[in-house]
Amino acid sequence: MIRDCCQSTSETQASAKATCGPGRPRAFDEAEVLDAALQVFWRQGYEVTSLDDLTSVMGLSRSSFYSAFGSKQGVFIAALKSYSQAAIEALKDLSEQPSDDPVATIMTALADPTGGPRGCMLVNCITELAPHQEEVAEIGRHHLKRIEDLLAQAISPHDPASASAKARALSALAIGTVTLRKSGLPPEQISGALDAARELFTP
Repeated sequence: MIRDCCQSTSETQASAKATCGPGRPRAFDEAEVLDAALQVFWRQGYEVTSLDDLTSVMGLSRSSFYSAFGSKQGVFIAALKSYSQAAIEALKDLSEQPSDDPVATIMTALADPTGGPRGCMLVNCITELAPHQEEVAEIGRHHLKRIEDLLAQAISPHDPASASAKARALSALAIGTVTLRKSGLPPEQISGALDAARELFTP
């Protein structure tokens, strides 16, 4: 999804400062440390990732980590929100570029047929954590709704509300192909599935 939704959260976050021990102010770039944390969560999954893993890749002491994010869950939620925001902004930028078929453009970006087996961070998290972490489920619902809104706008620019159900169906189909990609299905077959999905909804 947009090269798995997000190349780097540093493009959409501002710098922040945290305290690294009593009387020792330390400045760090919040976007960079969140992106580092995101990559670990994405590679290992939430449950396996330890505090030592996080502080090591983020370059923070434990005191700075706790001061800035409070907990493993805190940094995970912050990284997930940053990832979602970057992905939606990338999709929005893409949808606003001149295109003969903006719906196809968005769906192909969501599916990212050549993106490899890692999958989408948010889809992974929804599968792993949403059933027992409501905060993750809420982020996922909000993210999917924003994708649906972009698709509805592309389908019916003058009346996007009338296209909401169709947009939801196309979004589900496009995101579902990420599972096919993770299973190793060749890119050309994923692209073919996307073409067939759009044909199902062509009047």
